[in-house]
Amino acid sequence: MIPFSVLDLSPIIEGGDASLAFRNTLDLARHAESLGFNRYWLAEHHNMPGIASAATAVVIGHVAAGTSRIRVGSGGIMLPNHSPLTVAEQFGTLAALFPGRIDLGLGRAPGTDQRTMRALRRDPMSADTFPRDVVELQSYFRAVQPGQAIQAVPGGGLDVPIWLLGSSLFSAQLAAMLGLPFAFASHFAPDAMMDAIQIYRSRFEPSDALAKPHVMLGVSVFAADTDDEAAFIATSAKQQLIALRSGTPGKLKPPSREMAEAVNPHLEHHVAHALSTSIVGAPDTVRRGLASFIAHTGADELMIAGQIYDHAARKHSYGIVAAAHAVLAGGGQPEVGGRIAAQASAA
Repeated sequence: MIPFSVLDLSPIIEGGDASLAFRNTLDLARHAESLGFNRYWLAEHHNMPGIASAATAVVIGHVAAGTSRIRVGSGGIMLPNHSPLTVAEQFGTLAALFPGRIDLGLGRAPGTDQRTMRALRRDPMSADTFPRDVVELQSYFRAVQPGQAIQAVPGGGLDVPIWLLGSSLFSAQLAAMLGLPFAFASHFAPDAMMDAIQIYRSRFEPSDALAKPHVMLGVSVFAADTDDEAAFIATSAKQQLIALRSGTPGKLKPPSREMAEAVNPHLEHHVAHALSTSIVGAPDTVRRGLASFIAHTGADELMIAGQIYDHAARKHSYGIVAAAHAVLAGGGQPEVGGRIAAQASAA
């Protein structure tokens, strides 16, 4: 059975603050580790009142320090917002502190809007240099050569797996060309998913980093004891995406049974399409949905997202996912300590 991992946007809930978000993030990471999830990734977003993980490398260090086995990484760092050397130093530091546990997922989107891009001092054309910047970043993690003029300290010679992330075909092509593992954001941008997988697999060139292609797909799961309860808790994520698409991002709102009455039907249609790969339901529904999604896509790994307002409900949802994984793997209920991660690939 393929490994399952966790994507956490460290949500700031309505009525809460960033401190609560970080406490919940660490608690969820420890829960995910006890259930055996393979990786725990956090994402870089800026000027988003409902997402606390803007300083992504700092939050990764917080999570890695509070756990002991689970891999911790970025899903992702938006490389055009930073110099490759700075990213190499940050993740070299993390790898030195937590050897063998740090992943570096890279994206080329801004992770924000145009005004915030300017506040970040980002060059509007910086996405055009993304392939060159990835290659430069890779160079900083290689063993330092005699006379090398610029070094990442720490960074040189450290094991920091680099992943390319994307929601279109561009990163699929680049990941194939560079021989890197590829993660597709099908949890919010499903349209190009199958084409991206096909391009990546068919064009993959083995490298020192990876001998064969490895595709990880994002999928949102909202699991609860009943289908009705799962549909209810999923409304928080829908409200958040509607607010984002409306240009009014805010904190993660409580679930609502009345939200359909207040939503523009045209906008709701677009949001429903964006979330069309989501799996929502009771344990049997979730298990069947995960099995179908894996069979349809041929994914090598799933990155499970779940923007759920109530922290206890979010932990329960991931527990249901872990139980579904164990059943699909033929092992019954998950064991504390690594049933999911134990079946992970070397990527």
